[in-house]
Amino acid sequence: MMKKLLVSALALFLSIGVFAQEAKKSVLPDNISVKTLDGKTVQTSTFNNDGKPYILSFWATWCKPCLRELNTIKEVYEEWQEETGVKIIAVSIDDARGASRVKPLVNGSGWEYEVYIDQNQDLKRAMNVVNVPHTFIINGNGEIVWQHTSFVEGSEEELIELVKKVMNGEDISESK
Repeated sequence: MMKKLLVSALALFLSIGVFAQEAKKSVLPDNISVKTLDGKTVQTSTFNNDGKPYILSFWATWCKPCLRELNTIKEVYEEWQEETGVKIIAVSIDDARGASRVKPLVNGSGWEYEVYIDQNQDLKRAMNVVNVPHTFIINGNGEIVWQHTSFVEGSEEELIELVKKVMNGEDISESK
């Protein structure tokens, strides 16, 4: 009888511990180095938007949906910033061979985003990014509150609506 009680109590404590871990929001890893377009090393701990949400977008020069997404957002980015103060941080996952194409592409596209290169793909691995485009919304506390892969026309409207909800303190964890 005592053995069954102990086993039941242990199972209860373990299930409570698992539930508590699942409820905890994940945060952006802060100890990973990426490069600026000018080749300077930056730690991800510097990624922020002064307490406002920001969008973290993983992309590559060879990824057509990535380029469509970032070019589509470019058209409305100024409005988004005026309306919400949101910022986009675009992280290229191009490796050493492709990294030289990132700066010319960004400059030629006229993107006003913060752009970094994760050529060793350390940040990509740390955030479990498998396919690009992979977009995250990070709240003002640095917590990852939403993520999505792929892009179709109109996805940018859902993205800004979710940012607005985050700014209003709404829970968007059930949004897909």
